Amino acid sequence: QVQLVESGGGLVQPGGSLRLSCAASGSIFSINGMGWYRQAPGKQRELVAAITSGGITSGGSTNYADSVKGRFTISRDNAKNTVYLQMNSLKPEDTAVYYCNADIVTRNRGTIGLMGYWGQGTQVTVSS
Repeated sequence: QVQLVESGGGLVQPGGSLRLSCAASGSIFSINGMGWYRQAPGKQRELVAAITSGGITSGGSTNYADSVKGRFTISRDNAKNTVYLQMNSLKPEDTAVYYCNADIVTRNRGTIGLMGYWGQGTQVTVSS
């Protein structure tokens, strides 16, 4: 019922920029948080950036992997259920498949649940 669709990946030269988008659709009751992960060949999937909002105790917040701080910016359009990742000053080591993740509350046939959903991934390649 829920689908996350990423876009914006591609081939870029070192020092270039890309903006990734991830739109959630389906039987969405609410979205607690959204984030971006990446996985390079031979490496574990790692958190790149995450954003949360609406919590009474925590409020809105963002966090980033140390390797991308100062270069990447995550943002969210709650009205469109969309999260963005602006990537500047890209480096070859940023090359990976980038996955969108979202903690989504759903309500289907009387069942309410919270679980994480994943997009299909979008390839980002940084090379001269």
